[in-house]
Amino acid sequence: MTESPRRSGDHESYPYAYGDAAAYPPPPTHEPQIPAPAGGRRKRRASRSAGLIAAVAVVSALVGGGTATLVGQAEDKSEAAVSTPVVNANSASSGSGVSAVAAAVSPSIVEIRATSSQGESTGSGVIVTSGGEIITNNHVIADADSIKVTFSNGSTKSASVVGTDSSKDLALIKVRGASGLKAASLGDSSQVKVGDQVVAIGSPEGLTGTVTSGIVSALARDVTVSTDEGQGQQQDGGGQWPFEFGGGRYNGDVGQSTTTYKAIQTDASLNPGNSGGALINMRGQVIGINSAMYAPASGQSSSAGSIGLGFSIPVDTVKSDLSALRDGGSGGSGNS
Repeated sequence: MTESPRRSGDHESYPYAYGDAAAYPPPPTHEPQIPAPAGGRRKRRASRSAGLIAAVAVVSALVGGGTATLVGQAEDKSEAAVSTPVVNANSASSGSGVSAVAAAVSPSIVEIRATSSQGESTGSGVIVTSGGEIITNNHVIADADSIKVTFSNGSTKSASVVGTDSSKDLALIKVRGASGLKAASLGDSSQVKVGDQVVAIGSPEGLTGTVTSGIVSALARDVTVSTDEGQGQQQDGGGQWPFEFGGGRYNGDVGQSTTTYKAIQTDASLNPGNSGGALINMRGQVIGINSAMYAPASGQSSSAGSIGLGFSIPVDTVKSDLSALRDGGSGGSGNS
């Protein structure tokens, strides 16, 4: 956090000597000038100002603590939540703002490798409780026999599926034997506006912890994806998840069984492996789960990458679905 410049009225830099007011006149003020009586009257006034500043700081700390408490109560009550701090990046320049968000939220983003008889799917996930619950896309872990999670510090643990919801392309997995993980702060996607600056964090092409930035390009886009459990393993070798949007079909055939959801559109660069990762506002709050991205070389090679058409599932959808996912989900077996 950038330290505020010292004001001329602060105690250490007050521009005149207490015992010699005539030598250094006081700074201009909008209030009437009242001569200081003898006996250090101005010194006592400065002390009260410092006390007021300290009181404001205490109140600010209490307000911040109240916000963190509310976030914690929204998470699984059976586990201690360790949420990432909400950062104030809006007052900084664009570069330092993105840096602050990345530093705060990266420990809450993981890489996921799901393996089945059909191949391997690579994606990302967002830690939602300190005990190891991770939200991701259903298509990342669909039909998986084994799941490996890699954390930002490079450590790897096994995970199992708690619940899936193919109708929303969401899944909840849990890392075995995890504790003290840094859970992400979940924001309010209903407050998102077109033009808001956002940051995306994920593992495109297996590059764990990759950070990109952009803006919110549009809201409530109808995105159609497959609900076929076998489709998830089509990402073996870096292929992109197929989806439909605006009457067009992208990145392959979505099949016969599909679902449509309202998505946040962003121009933050998303590539294969970003699926299940976080779209984050400049306060360090997750506002969406990245789920689909368009590449011009559909069905050929993932090397074409992103051209600024990415889509995220709003975090309000995620929050409303968490309880069902913990119970096994509406679209999965809930094996664990």
